[in-house]
Amino acid sequence: MGMKAEDPLDMNYEDLGMYLRGKHAMYMQIGEDLYYLTDANSHFWRAQCTEVLNEKGHYTDCSDLVQSMDEFLSLGFIDGKTIEEVFDQATFYASEKPEV
Repeated sequence: MGMKAEDPLDMNYEDLGMYLRGKHAMYMQIGEDLYYLTDANSHFWRAQCTEVLNEKGHYTDCSDLVQSMDEFLSLGFIDGKTIEEVFDQATFYASEKPEV
């Protein structure tokens, strides 16, 4: 998992899927809630809660793991709402690799 960039991304909903396919991960903030949107081995997609870590120190899943971007974007994991339904209230950030 990467680190949340300081500056928000400037994008519209139509760009979201292409961005995720190319970059493989991003952060989505809605109010106080911060989600990590990411792939698993470039084949499956999921959202993770950044406030709850598992025993390995990784974010925990808060959505199902699905095979396609369309399935992922239609998941109602944000209080029953999809990313499209909350897009106007969300701020998106790049996931940056820490410098070594």
